[in-house]
Amino acid sequence: MATREETPLDQEVLDKTLQAELAKGTDRRVAEGRARAAGVRAYRKMHGEPEREAKAPAEREHAAAAAAGGDGGGNGGTAAAAAAAMAAPGATVAYAPPPAAAVRTAPAPTGRAPSAKPGAPDKHRLLALVAPEGVQRVEREQGDRINVFPHLLIEEFVALLVVLAVVIVFSTFVQAPLRELANPNLTPNPSKAPWYFLGLQELLRYFHPMIAGVIVPTLILVGLMAVPYVDRNPSNKPGDRKLAITLFTMLFMFGATLTISGSFFRGPGFNWVWPWSQGIFFEL
Repeated sequence: MATREETPLDQEVLDKTLQAELAKGTDRRVAEGRARAAGVRAYRKMHGEPEREAKAPAEREHAAAAAAGGDGGGNGGTAAAAAAAMAAPGATVAYAPPPAAAVRTAPAPTGRAPSAKPGAPDKHRLLALVAPEGVQRVEREQGDRINVFPHLLIEEFVALLVVLAVVIVFSTFVQAPLRELANPNLTPNPSKAPWYFLGLQELLRYFHPMIAGVIVPTLILVGLMAVPYVDRNPSNKPGDRKLAITLFTMLFMFGATLTISGSFFRGPGFNWVWPWSQGIFFEL
């Protein structure tokens, strides 16, 4: 049986069909396949079906052999006569040709990567080799989540007991009695606010009350509320949060400096004193 490359075809029809398909923008491989199919059909239309003509002599020989090996009676003579008639030159014999086999019209491989049609969007296909262990199901570790009860509540209860013990020990060894009732006729000198307000009191020493008591605290509170919306970096590494750490350090040191100055470096009249020479005017 002839191979695909040996199949006879009309070269002129093949060339014309190929040029027409390429002019329409058809893919090269598809155009070659269509042109080859058109060339084969044109050749068979002009010269007939080569496969059927090659099978006709073989069928005649088979019929003659069957007639020669008949049963010896009338049937054998009739078969022999029929075989002789088929073998006679110029005799016309009618037979049913077998169904033609399907012709493969796929184009031959060209070795070139296919290209998209003009104007068509490019499509990229990726092929990846994934190791079997890469697609296996990974069980969630126990440390990924904990239950509120009893795990979380037990830890919080232990922390509560530790803080309570520290407070009891501190109150036992540190004398912090309640002072007498406030006397409007006797103002202590210096008159200091609680330690958590000493930074604000120190700030009032340098600025107008409207600035130190209203504007600056308002700006600090608004800035703290805006931090989650301004700094949206999801990383937890200190190296990736340099701006946020710098701003927090500056704010913390600003408040700590004002609080320490008001606690240990302010004496009578809330004037500046050196604690190692004039004493410490600070009480819990």
